[in-house]
Amino acid sequence: MEEQNLKLYSYWRSSCAHRVRIALNLKGIKYDYKAVNLLKGENFSPEFSKLNPLNFVPVLEDGDIVICDSLAIIIYLEDKYPQHPLLPTDRQKKAINYQAASIVSSGIQPLQNLSVLKYIREKVGPHEQVPWVRSHIIRGFTALEKLLQGHAGKYATGDDVYMADLFIEPQIQGAVKRFNVDMAEFPILSRLHEAYNELPAFRDAAPEKQPDAPEESK
Repeated sequence: MEEQNLKLYSYWRSSCAHRVRIALNLKGIKYDYKAVNLLKGENFSPEFSKLNPLNFVPVLEDGDIVICDSLAIIIYLEDKYPQHPLLPTDRQKKAINYQAASIVSSGIQPLQNLSVLKYIREKVGPHEQVPWVRSHIIRGFTALEKLLQGHAGKYATGDDVYMADLFIEPQIQGAVKRFNVDMAEFPILSRLHEAYNELPAFRDAAPEKQPDAPEESK
């Protein structure tokens, strides 16, 4: 019996889903793209709520196995598909990858998601949304610059692409395109961003390349 493709429930602009798309591309894994329009509230449908009670994307469906949360999905993919390892064997580099992923997934991204922006708009005012998010992005990027100093090569932790890179690039894209963050303050991250743009696995995972991306974004 032929193995079915994985199903990725994604929203084109979600940086969390973006990470997973890069991982799937790097490992050469075929998958079916299932668009979930967050702006229309499709993530709160009864069908999607069964997959993820937190109503977030991404969600990966592998037969009867359902995995929510980008980090959990990436760890699952790393465990099941050994091709193109996403973690180095060197312990120090591995620790840096873990920390970089954590800075993005815990210290930056949650503070800019749609539910947070909606709360700020309603409770504080729309004029506070972008400055508030930008301040947290800058704080996180400053931490990443310090973490990667002395360890970055062509990519975040050397000359091979690992987990840290999967988290860093989507966050940079969101920072620049959504919140107008000036990357001149972050020379390491700026250089990495240019390097990622040379890689097909990263280019093909970009938000504007996704089937649910609006025409004006392409």
